[in-house]
Amino acid sequence: MFMVEQDGGEGRIVDVKEVALSELLAKRAAELSLERKCDDVVILDVRDVSTVTDFFVIATADSERKAKAAYEHIVDELKHEDERPLHIEGGDTLHWVLIDYFDVVVHIFMPEERAFYDLESLWGDAPKQTLKVEGDRVVADGG
Repeated sequence: MFMVEQDGGEGRIVDVKEVALSELLAKRAAELSLERKCDDVVILDVRDVSTVTDFFVIATADSERKAKAAYEHIVDELKHEDERPLHIEGGDTLHWVLIDYFDVVVHIFMPEERAFYDLESLWGDAPKQTLKVEGDRVVADGG
């Protein structure tokens, strides 16, 4: 553990292993959403702008079927990696599915809901990575 100084001289205790694991979990969830053909997949690093979680993974599914496939795939695959969500919301309507892993919150939106809630603008101060598939690899831009 070590102290990280933030703007204004305030600090918070950070466990190096925990920070690294939350970032890896966010990237893994993003990759899993891409495996189920989600679009516009981004990771927002909200550690410096939120006390609620470390990362948001935001993805768009262009159909309810795709949203369901993505959220079930993420939950199932991460269970095999000993990660279980604390809470899931929206699995019945599939227009905005929220999967809460405490340090990482995954949002799978239908296009209209994503545009309406616009989390990227709401959390605009957070560093953002965009992930996409190129060939057989997942690549990230930004960060």
